Amino acid sequence: MAKLLLDGIVKHLGGKLVVNDLNLEVASGELVCLLGPSGCGKTTTLRMIAGFLTPDAGRILLDDVPITGIPPERRPTAMVFQQYALWPHMDVFHNVAFGLQLRKLPKRVIQKRVQEVLALVRLEEYGRSYPAQLSGGQQQRVALARAIVLEPKLLLLDEPLSNLDAKLRVQVREEIREIQRRVGITTIFVTHDQDEASSIADRVAVLADGRLEQYDPPDTLYREPKTIFVAGFVGAMNLLRGSVSADSVEIAGTCVPCARLSALVEGETDIAVRPEDVRLVEQDGPIAHVKQRMPRGHYQELILTTPYGDLRTFVSNDEGAGVGERVHYVFRRALVYQDGRLVQAAPFLSERNL
Repeated sequence: MAKLLLDGIVKHLGGKLVVNDLNLEVASGELVCLLGPSGCGKTTTLRMIAGFLTPDAGRILLDDVPITGIPPERRPTAMVFQQYALWPHMDVFHNVAFGLQLRKLPKRVIQKRVQEVLALVRLEEYGRSYPAQLSGGQQQRVALARAIVLEPKLLLLDEPLSNLDAKLRVQVREEIREIQRRVGITTIFVTHDQDEASSIADRVAVLADGRLEQYDPPDTLYREPKTIFVAGFVGAMNLLRGSVSADSVEIAGTCVPCARLSALVEGETDIAVRPEDVRLVEQDGPIAHVKQRMPRGHYQELILTTPYGDLRTFVSNDEGAGVGERVHYVFRRALVYQDGRLVQAAPFLSERNL
């Protein structure tokens, strides 16, 4: 296990600033996801950590030792690529053993370590199989085994699940998390999938235009997004423009009762409300009409038509509002933003108190 520090990392590619003064600290044994849209700098950051790219400015330290100038093959890191890059002419055993053979380790040591890591990823019976004979999930586990067998201090994963179907992605990401915990290896996982990041990460670093927007555990990221970008990117969110008072939100002349606001500010501001915080009530709220009703498994998603635009809410399956029906609604909680950043006067009440 090792701790990682990115200190003021800057990187230009093709004349464009791709990573802008990035500061990030990863604790020993932690799994951190770099999350963001395409072009935000997450893969470039990973490649700098691996040594395939050199920062224009800043330092990369592993256990307080600078590694910025060390070539990839000499860094105590291992990387699993998006395409896996398995040798098609080699069986699973020799794919996993390849890096150890380059290090000229004794055959008995190679045999022992490869068998141990194949057992770890539950592929001990596939040592003589070839990549083409394996499923996508099995190939991904071979790539993971090939990285782990080198006993790196830092494991780097570049969107390793992007080639898998939705069901298999869930299964394999759970396996990756289980293996990471059992091995205890410090891990950086790049993804653009917020569900993926939230399900496996100890902490998530959200990037946008090369900048770090927020770095927090998944539940904090969801409940208290610190910037308007994170609010719109992580989870479903109603992004509104209006003003706030002690017990309500006013949007384009419509006054919506609100039980809890992150802060009180003067004038117009940006307001964010999670769909689960839009509550249907019998009365004492403004009127909306149900535009659309969409089953989401154990709940329903409703799109409400209001004077200021569409509003999204989640309701239980047995709530009776159908398409075209009139409903009243209130906000249970709302986040207030100024200049793109969350304004927070006091911590939110716990879920049971709302």
